[in-house]
Amino acid sequence: MWGARRNREKRTVTCIACGDSIPRSDAREYDKLGDRWEREGKEFEHLCKECFRDLCHQPRDELEALLTESRPGEDSRENFLARYDELIAERYGPLEDEAIESRENGEGREERER
Repeated sequence: MWGARRNREKRTVTCIACGDSIPRSDAREYDKLGDRWEREGKEFEHLCKECFRDLCHQPRDELEALLTESRPGEDSRENFLARYDELIAERYGPLEDEAIESRENGEGREERER
């Protein structure tokens, strides 16, 4: 099933958030698909305990597919973020700031005046 724990504990891994090299025993597993309990055929990435605490633990359904569809690394950061923003708006509607801005500009005023 799994190898001996004592061999695994001496290994070092790199935190994907901060880049620190840490003992495997001090690391937390990160599964980009969000299901670390399904272990078969997976290689996990790792986070140090501090970065793991800072991680948002909210569900991230569809996030990995959305990021992949945004084509990271193919263009500038600005273009990647613009594509990501466009995909978010297409799937889920405008961001809250944009919705607030449209209300402030008078869009939807008729509904508020009723």
